[in-house]
Amino acid sequence: MAGIGFELRHMLRKNTLLGLVQAYAYAGVIGSGPWVLSIVGILLIGIFSASVVVPGHLVTQFQTSVTYLVACSLIYTGLVQLAFTRFISDRLFEKQRQLVLPNLHGLMVFVLLGAGLLGSLALFVLLPGQSLLYRLLMLAGFTLLCGVWVLTVLLSGMKRYKAIVALFGLSYGLIVAASLLMRAWGLEGLLGGFVLGHYVLLAGMWLLVVKEFSPARRLVAFDFLQRDKLYPSLIAIGFLYNLGIWADKFMFWFFPPTSDEIIGSLRASLIYDLPVFLSYLSIIPGMAVFLVRIETDFVEYYDKFYDAVRSGGSLEYIESMRDEMVYSIQQGLGEIAKIQSLAVLTTFVAGPALLDTLGISRLYLPLLHVQVVGAGLQVGLMAVLNVFFYLDQRRTVLLLCAEFVLLNVLLTGYTLLYGAALYGYGFALATLLTLGTGLALLTRRLNQLEYQTFMLQ
Repeated sequence: MAGIGFELRHMLRKNTLLGLVQAYAYAGVIGSGPWVLSIVGILLIGIFSASVVVPGHLVTQFQTSVTYLVACSLIYTGLVQLAFTRFISDRLFEKQRQLVLPNLHGLMVFVLLGAGLLGSLALFVLLPGQSLLYRLLMLAGFTLLCGVWVLTVLLSGMKRYKAIVALFGLSYGLIVAASLLMRAWGLEGLLGGFVLGHYVLLAGMWLLVVKEFSPARRLVAFDFLQRDKLYPSLIAIGFLYNLGIWADKFMFWFFPPTSDEIIGSLRASLIYDLPVFLSYLSIIPGMAVFLVRIETDFVEYYDKFYDAVRSGGSLEYIESMRDEMVYSIQQGLGEIAKIQSLAVLTTFVAGPALLDTLGISRLYLPLLHVQVVGAGLQVGLMAVLNVFFYLDQRRTVLLLCAEFVLLNVLLTGYTLLYGAALYGYGFALATLLTLGTGLALLTRRLNQLEYQTFMLQ
């Protein structure tokens, strides 16, 4: 997200309440806008189609199909997102802009061919007996989403945040409209609208990249696969982080007592999915605080610290900037904790009314409370991982992501075996323990920052 800090600092320099509100609102839209728009879009399709699509269970089948497409595409593209972002960042630092577009095309060929192969195998194994059109639409949706996630990361690196949100808004508006127009064709009609909207989204993103980086002599290049330009640790981190986020969801989906078969071999957990969805809406304020603090105060002192190191600043000044950087991290994590604590308290107070309004049983309330806590802890974990990335501590991030996956699987498995009273605690406790490990390692790293900066390079 490097670059968003410039706009946020401009808003905060006004030193007014309006400027403060603008900064946090902007950060919230940039940080959470795309996935909020996508969630709202899918929900609107379900709400408006429920009265027309017959039988009604087709809406549930559509939403379940889309959920699997999103989850699997995120885990798959996690293998390349971070590594390719680092490759592009290095090329831009070297002022080799002409290499960006050919290598993007090369990555897209690589990713989409792999997505097509894996998707074809999965669909014919997991969805036997389903119509050919449905399976082809699922395959198209999976490959398009893979392309979207790759380009989203690249556009973020280009600082085109407003364009990303605008494109997501346009495409999901189109998805809702197209799905409603084609809902008479049932499940295939709803999926057709979904595929059409993501085709427009992918095309729009690609045009933005082409506009930013003029076409080079080479159309396709695979320089990012060269050994000296490949970062295996980033490949593993991207995969493990996304796997850790979704591991507990898959376990609930495929544990018979907590799930139902929806379509083919695809299952969903009504017990778990609704509270998880509602809890992730609660992290929007935390994401805004995370972006504002990390991308303003922390980045400012981070730059001053390393500029002083490179330019031969005095030891007193270097230590002062180091202290300010540490203080900004503490303040940022403290504010995230405060805002997410407020979200938890709000859930405890307004949770029953919210569930009643949505027509959801109050039996979901204890699980919702736990999930809100877990989602808030996840924001804190993201902040810690982000700081480690700034410090180029890839091994530490890899360790934390591996710990997150392992703990989530083990603790969620334990909760599944020992009953509904413990549901949700697996993810929350896994996130808490990983965050605790991250904070301990970060404290140690910051205490040794000057030594490691000067002596271990």
